[in-house]
Amino acid sequence: MKATPRLPLLAVASLAVAGTLTVDTAAPAQAAACNGYVGLTFDDGPSSSTPALLSALTRNGLRATMFNQGQYAAAYPARVRDQVNAGMWVGNHSYTHPHLTQQSQATIDSEISRTQQAIAAAGGGTPKLFRPPYGETNAAVKAVAAKYGLTEIIWNVDSQDWNGASTDAIVAAAGRLTNGQVILMHDWSANSLAALPRIAQGLAARGLCAGMISPQTGRAVAPTAAGAAAGVAGPAR
Repeated sequence: MKATPRLPLLAVASLAVAGTLTVDTAAPAQAAACNGYVGLTFDDGPSSSTPALLSALTRNGLRATMFNQGQYAAAYPARVRDQVNAGMWVGNHSYTHPHLTQQSQATIDSEISRTQQAIAAAGGGTPKLFRPPYGETNAAVKAVAAKYGLTEIIWNVDSQDWNGASTDAIVAAAGRLTNGQVILMHDWSANSLAALPRIAQGLAARGLCAGMISPQTGRAVAPTAAGAAAGVAGPAR
C-alpha cells in the first residue's frame, strides 16, 4: 500500500486560507484499512544490497525491522542511518553471527554488547529487539539479551530465502502470515527483494499492513507515533 504524499503543514494552512484546498475528512482511510499487522524482518545487513532493499520497501509502502550484524553496522554506518531515515526499525543480530548457544557467557556478552554499541555509533539508536543467529537460543543467551534490555525475536514464518527459495515460494510464505506474526527474510536475498511488490499486494488484499514488532510482546503491532521506539530507543545524537 503506497503512502499518500503529504503537503507540509504550512502549505496546507496557506491553501486552506486561500480556499484552494479541499480537506478530506476521511484521510485516515489507510489506517482504517489495516485489519491486522505483520512483521517483515531482514537479517544480516547492512550490506551493498541495503539501498535497493530500502528503495523497494519504500516504493511498495512497506516498513520492516532490520536485524543488523554489528560488524556490518560498524563497516557501513551510513547504511544504518539510511535504514532509520527510510522509516525502518533496527534490531541486534549479534556481531559476527556465531552459534551463540555454543559460546561462553563472556563471548555471548561481547557479541551482543558490541552490536548495541556499533548500531548506536552508526546513528541507529539503541536496539530493543534481538534476533539470535540461526534462531538458536538458551538460558545463557536469554540472560545476556535481557541484561541489555533486549527482547528476543524469532519468527513464525521462515521464507527460506537463505535456502534458495524462489520468489514465488517467498511470496507464498508471506501469504501464510496472520495478524501479529513475523517472517524471516534476509537483506542480501535477490529473491526476497523481487518478491516485495507481490508481498505488498498480498498483504493489502488481506487487510494486513507491515507493522513494528512490540518489545513488550514480540508480536507485530501498529507503528506508534514515536515509531522508532519499536526497534530502537531513538536516533543517536
